[in-house]
Amino acid sequence: MVFSMVKIQRALISVFDKGEIVSFAKELINLKIEIISSGGTAKLLKENNIPVTEVSKLTRFPEMMDGRIKTLHPKIHGAILADRSKKSHMEEAKKNKIEPIDLVVVNLYPFEKVVSKKDVNLEDAIENIDIGGPTLIRSGAKNYKSVAVVCNPLKYEKVVNEIKEKGELSLKTREALALEAFEHISRYDIIIEKFLRKTFNGEKYPKYLNLAFEKIQDLRYGENPHQSASYYLDIQNDDPCMPISNKLQGKELSYNNILDMDGAFECVKNFKEPTCVIVKHNNPCGVASTEDILTAYKRALEVDEKAAFGGIVAVNRKIEEDFAKEIVARFYEVIIAPGYSKEAREILSAKKNLRLIQMGNVNFPFQSKPYLLYRSVKGGLLVQDANTLLYDENQFKVVTKIKPNEKQMKDLLYAWTVCKYVKSNSVIYAKDNKAVGIGAGQMKRVDAAKLASMITQDYGESVKGCSMASDAFLPFRDAVDEAAARGIVAIIQPGGSIRDKEVISAADEYGIAMVFTGMRHFRH
Repeated sequence: MVFSMVKIQRALISVFDKGEIVSFAKELINLKIEIISSGGTAKLLKENNIPVTEVSKLTRFPEMMDGRIKTLHPKIHGAILADRSKKSHMEEAKKNKIEPIDLVVVNLYPFEKVVSKKDVNLEDAIENIDIGGPTLIRSGAKNYKSVAVVCNPLKYEKVVNEIKEKGELSLKTREALALEAFEHISRYDIIIEKFLRKTFNGEKYPKYLNLAFEKIQDLRYGENPHQSASYYLDIQNDDPCMPISNKLQGKELSYNNILDMDGAFECVKNFKEPTCVIVKHNNPCGVASTEDILTAYKRALEVDEKAAFGGIVAVNRKIEEDFAKEIVARFYEVIIAPGYSKEAREILSAKKNLRLIQMGNVNFPFQSKPYLLYRSVKGGLLVQDANTLLYDENQFKVVTKIKPNEKQMKDLLYAWTVCKYVKSNSVIYAKDNKAVGIGAGQMKRVDAAKLASMITQDYGESVKGCSMASDAFLPFRDAVDEAAARGIVAIIQPGGSIRDKEVISAADEYGIAMVFTGMRHFRH
């Protein structure tokens, strides 16, 4: 037997977040619903002249151990868990003088808020692990056929309105409240687990991976219009990132926008000088640094002006009026910057669909803390350390007869930085703080080298005198042959191929300096 409707006659209220609870309790009293409460909640309700039966009076057992033991008693949990459709349950309740509780209103100690403080100590964290609250919520949610459970203050109004309108709460409402309750305590437990895993130096890759992400918004669609999608925030991240950015104007962000924004911002975070990164289809198509941000933008645009159409522009300096005028002259999907002047905002507001993203105060270059990266596959999840390292100079090794000079080394490091954010296989040509040629996502590395050169030729530019970066080792000398034909003067690559000697000999043959980094930057 399933009760399609439940008449609310007795409610248990025990909340840490007491906002709106007084007005909600008054509404329940007006509906002739008896209220049972404990601790600070009971005290607050009494102070507001709301009649309350204290839990300790009902159980005839005092609160104990600094409030650790309050509601853990058969008089409470029997009243919540009794299945009204089972005669035996109701007979046992009557025999033990247990009166049913029909509504459970509970929210939990603020563990997440407490552990987010920089100076939190373990003792404070432990004391904010709620025991009675989750147990009450679980009991009410388990018995949703007979009981309604409310753990979200935003649902107070809905519950009251339905009782007023129908005199009862429907099964559909109880199901929704029960699901929300289990989501709530699941997330709560995961946050505790993550904190203790970090504090107790637990396994990085545990047997069971429990994740807690909070929905930011539903998206119009996913990668394609026939796919649905939503956007979630990693609640434990405190690094500057897209999910915590501020959208100042523009239409709703798409799934693809967000992916491109992430790539653009993660790339531009590496540069100290005024730098512009333009991204299209999750690959940089223009990167440049110079003495001012407007010039950096113009130089980045030169790399592949056609590809920049409809792209994402990320900069690491405030956008002023002159820059804004350049932006509105072209079509872009998103602009990302640490800030915008008042004049710039006025100019950019003319393009109402253009999304303006403000990242706030970020120190450039920004070194991300270590974190785990998740990627789904059909039926599973891949987890790895995020690639937060750019290079380790202690691993650098000049392997050719000719060493790169100071300027060439600077160009090599610039190319290597950009290369990290380009889909594999990738080859970058760079000179004078500019990614002159970008070859992305090719199955053969030599084709990536050819593509990078081909794109520059489209705009009448040459890669002669550039330095070249390859995200992974050169498996054959053909990429060196291609580089030499284009006038490349230095190459940086991880090394580690069985044909390293052949590749190094080719570089020596052409008088090209070559540096091994000892690390690669595959990006799939």
